[in-house]
Amino acid sequence: MPSSAPEVNTPGCLLTIGELARRAGVAASALRYYEELGLLPAPARISGQRRYPESAARLVGAILLYSDAGFTLAEQKALMTTRASTPGDRSQLMQRKLAELDEQIARAQAAREAISHGLRCPHEDITQCPNFNAGITARLAGQPLSRSHQQLHGHQFHEMPDSFHEMPGSF
Repeated sequence: MPSSAPEVNTPGCLLTIGELARRAGVAASALRYYEELGLLPAPARISGQRRYPESAARLVGAILLYSDAGFTLAEQKALMTTRASTPGDRSQLMQRKLAELDEQIARAQAAREAISHGLRCPHEDITQCPNFNAGITARLAGQPLSRSHQQLHGHQFHEMPDSFHEMPGSF
C-alpha cells in the first residue's frame, strides 16, 4: 500500500510539477497558485515543463505548516519576505496572529459552554429558559456570545437564586 506521506527528495534532481505535488501532498494547481502569489519561486522550464529544485518541497512544506498554524497566504508571503529583512516585522506579525488565535479560541470556548449548558437545560423548550432569553437580549444589544455568556454567569438578568447558575441546565 503506497504511503500518503510526502517523500524525501533525492539530491540534485529536478522535479516536475506532478512529482512535486505528489511529494508535497498538494494539487498541482495549488503549486501554480503559490507560484502566482510569489510564495514559490518560478521554476526553470525544460521543454516547456516546470522543473522545481528539490528545495521546493521544503518550501511547500513550510507553506502547509504556516497554513496549519492559521496564517493566510498573504500573511505567509509577508513572513517569507520579512525573513530576509527585519526580524521585528516577523515577530510583530506572529504576535498579531497569536492574539487572533486567542480570540478564536475564546469564542469557540464560549460557544462550547453555551451549547453544553443548552443541552443540560431543564426547559423542554429552550426559548422558555430565562437564561437563554437573557442571552438573546445581550446578543441583540450587540454583545458577542463570549461577553453575553460571561454576563449570564457573572450578573443576573432575572430573579433567580445564585444557585440556579450552578445547576445543570443553566444557559
